[in-house]
Parts: sequence; C-alpha cells; structure tokens
Amino acid sequence: MIVTTAGKFNAGLIEKARSAAAAIQARFVNRGRDSIQTLKEQHNDDVVMIGKNKTVYHALHSDEPFFFHPNSSMFRAKQWLRGEGDPLIKAAKIQPGSSFLDCTLGLGSDSTMASLAAGPAGKVIGIEESEAVRMIVTSGLSIWETGIKEMDDAMRRVRVLSGNHLEILRSLPNESYDIVYFDPMFESTIHESAGLSGLKTVASYSCLTKEAIEEACRVAKKRVVLKENRVSPLFKEHHFNVIPRSSKFWYGTIEKEQSDV
Repeated sequence: MIVTTAGKFNAGLIEKARSAAAAIQARFVNRGRDSIQTLKEQHNDDVVMIGKNKTVYHALHSDEPFFFHPNSSMFRAKQWLRGEGDPLIKAAKIQPGSSFLDCTLGLGSDSTMASLAAGPAGKVIGIEESEAVRMIVTSGLSIWETGIKEMDDAMRRVRVLSGNHLEILRSLPNESYDIVYFDPMFESTIHESAGLSGLKTVASYSCLTKEAIEEACRVAKKRVVLKENRVSPLFKEHHFNVIPRSSKFWYGTIEKEQSDV
C-alpha cells in the first residue's frame, strides 16, 4: 500500500501525508501530476490518498473508493458536549478514566465517543480485522479535523489494533478493561449505505461467537456491552440484559459488578 496526497497539494499536505504513511506503516509517494489510477498501475498497489480533510482508500482492483469520515459521531459528540447524553456512553456507563475495548472498530464512531467520555485519563482500544479498514481509520483518526477540539483530541487518543477480536481477547489478562464492546451490526451498515460501498470488498465479517462473549466476560472488569438490532437473537442467546430504546438498534449488557452511581 502507498500513501499520496490529493491532486491539489502544498508542503503542509505533503507533511500530513508523510505522517499518515508513518502511522500506518505504508510508503509515501509524491503525487506530482499523476492520477490515482496511474499511481495504482505504476506501483501495482492500493493507494491511500490524503486530502486537506479527507482520507480515501483506492483498492488496486476496484473502482469504488472508501473514505474515512467521523460519521454519526460528530452529531453525537455535539449532543453529548451540550449535556444531552449519548446511548452508548449511558449503556456502557463510561466515566472519566474508563478503559474501553471496542472489538468491532469499523469506522471508529463508537470508539471516538468512548474516548470523548473517558477523557485524557481513559484508555480506548479498537480492534479491526481488515487491514485496509485499519489503515484508513487509523489515518483518519490521526489527521481528521472536525473543528471540535474535544472530539479531535478524543480521536487522537484512540489506539487501533490489527487482528481478530477473539484471538486478541484470548491474549489479554483477566479484568484488564473496564468495558468490552461489540457492534456486529457494522456488516448491515455497509450494505445499507451507498457511502460505504467501497468498503464491501475489504471489510471483515467475523461472526460474534459464544467463545468471544465468554472471553469478553473474562477480560471485562465491569461489563460487556452489545449493540444489535432490536430483534436480534444474540441478546437472549448470550444472556444480555437488554436496554430497550425507540430505535432499530438496542444495547444489552452483562454486568460483572454493581452499577456505577
């Protein structure tokens, strides 16, 4: 994979692209006047393009780009900062200093919100199995500027791990994170959103298994949280306490200690 700039670039954007390349351990290539297609053909590789406020992934054998965007987290962050609350923060009971393991990172919206609530003293780690998604989201979290300082700082604090969530959970000590989180709905989100069409070929669709839930319960100090469609059988199958909402998706929790007050 190579990293380059948008067609209109300056010294600042070149430095931004170089930093992004270093962050995702990829190779930086000067854009010059070449098109993205020309760069793909010249280097026979996928291309990550860094713009002023945009990170775009161009797969070598696909014409559909995938780009990072804070997605719904911008709207949610503004609401939360106004004191209006957030369903994930409420369900997971995230507090300043909380440690949060997101086993299904996706575009990082939930991890960003968790980082916002946990603050500088907290720790938020996101696991992403797809290498392409990991690279784009890692880059996006490191350079995207929303104009909201608290949110930008929250995105910068999120660390991204590459790998399968079950394998990583197996490697972790008992009670090493306050909260372990799953959002297996990301697959349906990809297929419902035209803006994510470029992600279909590179996303990971690992299923949520009983062993993963058991490992999450071992790793979690306080609770395991699941976000799923309100009619999903996973809540009942894995004995989650459901939190009903007037929404198509609900949260469920497995508590390991008394609720925080």
